[in-house]
Amino acid sequence: MNVNSMSDNLAERLGFLKRVVEREIHHLRYSSDSVFASPFTEERAARLGEDEALAEKLEAYTSRFCRLQDTTGDKLLPLWLRALGEQTGAVADNLDRAEKLGVLDSADKWLEIRQTRNQMIHEYIESPQVLADALNTAHGYQETLIAFAHAMLSDAKRRSLLE
Repeated sequence: MNVNSMSDNLAERLGFLKRVVEREIHHLRYSSDSVFASPFTEERAARLGEDEALAEKLEAYTSRFCRLQDTTGDKLLPLWLRALGEQTGAVADNLDRAEKLGVLDSADKWLEIRQTRNQMIHEYIESPQVLADALNTAHGYQETLIAFAHAMLSDAKRRSLLE
């Protein structure tokens, strides 16, 4: 299937998501460079109450990480699968299909990344250690997240689904 045989709306949405994902990756990397310029420790996490600049940088990083994961897993993945003529289903099923199609190394790892995302946004208020651990884990997963988005976009381009 190529751009000409796909519905125009599907091709337009795929092109739009390509632009969105590329912008989100750029912003995530910018925030990452700022937050992780020095190691993110439990001590840094404990100072968030009085360090407004760090809190703002951290909020931007967390938001951008979560946004890229949501855009990639909840929007780009099902759209890419539909563009390939694949059936879409629950997130876990879509991730399994992406793994089988070779654009995702591990569906289980993606679910781990999702769990880390949830820790960053829900548990940090009570525990600086949990926040520091979750942030460092997310930072470690960042390139996996980016690689997944790039793999789908590269595959779509290779198949002439994107211009």
